[in-house]
Amino acid sequence: MLGYQYCLFMRRSVNVLHINCYAIAGCSTNTNPSDGKFRVLDLKKKTFKPQEKKKYIKTITMAPREQRMPVDQDWTNVWPGPKTFHPASVPLALRQGYDQKRASPGKYGNAELMKIPNFLHLTPPAIKKHCHVLKQFCTKWPNGLETDEDCNKHFPLTVISTDYCHASPTIRDPKARIVTLKFKLSSLQLDQHAKDKMIRLVGKRYDEETDMVTIVIDRCPMRKQNYDYGIYILTALYHESNTFEDWEKLKQEADMEYYVWENNPSKTAYVSYVQYPKVVTEEDVKLYSIDNDPVGQIYKEAVSYLLNNGEDIYTLKKYRDAAYAILLPEVDQTSA
Repeated sequence: MLGYQYCLFMRRSVNVLHINCYAIAGCSTNTNPSDGKFRVLDLKKKTFKPQEKKKYIKTITMAPREQRMPVDQDWTNVWPGPKTFHPASVPLALRQGYDQKRASPGKYGNAELMKIPNFLHLTPPAIKKHCHVLKQFCTKWPNGLETDEDCNKHFPLTVISTDYCHASPTIRDPKARIVTLKFKLSSLQLDQHAKDKMIRLVGKRYDEETDMVTIVIDRCPMRKQNYDYGIYILTALYHESNTFEDWEKLKQEADMEYYVWENNPSKTAYVSYVQYPKVVTEEDVKLYSIDNDPVGQIYKEAVSYLLNNGEDIYTLKKYRDAAYAILLPEVDQTSA
């Protein structure tokens, strides 16, 4: 009985204390006391406001430029000059790079396409526009140079150099300094002695089949220096070839590297036969010229070609025809 009364007393005391706490603090609860739920103590008296949802504003983005380009547009306005690759401005499905598991990466977000220099500004319409603008500064093509033969005749020296364009920290390339000079040996108008000396001085740089001399200069670090050095070499070769040294006068027939018809008994025999029955002396042989003698010229070429190039069917036939023309001029050579 006492225990029951003690529990009832303690329950009343707790309720009174709880009510007094709310009365003293002057607090409000978020819940109704009569709903049987646990009431929350709010000392700061803040009212609960539900957080408003953020409004999603849809941004309107335009399509890439490549999708808005007309088919008949002027490409020079899109890509007027050299610049870094831009994927949205190029209406081409380009790919660059390597992927081991799939196809090459596309043009969007592709750093490989941005590394290399492109030539999208050098399209045929752009080049045509440039040429049209530069045309006012050009002069007419000179008369007398209509064919390649005319150009080679008036400009026998050809200078060849190369420019290189590649992706590197510097625009200079070591191979750009190389200069090549090409010319025909016949364009120098050398005599037999000077021509033979020139051939021996240039060595392997002379091509006998095309009569072309090719000199490659790469000794100096700059292209201009190599060009000047090449012109100096060409000038020195020309003057040295025309120089007749004293020791060359001591050269005899046995020391000749090739057969010279004028210095051999073949000319003496020919002159003696042509001027028969006149007695021919050595002075007459030296003074005799075959410039006005077509038969003698053919015979000279046949004998020289035979002894300089060796015996074969062609050289022997040519020598036979030349001999027939001298000994039997009235006989048809084809039937002989």
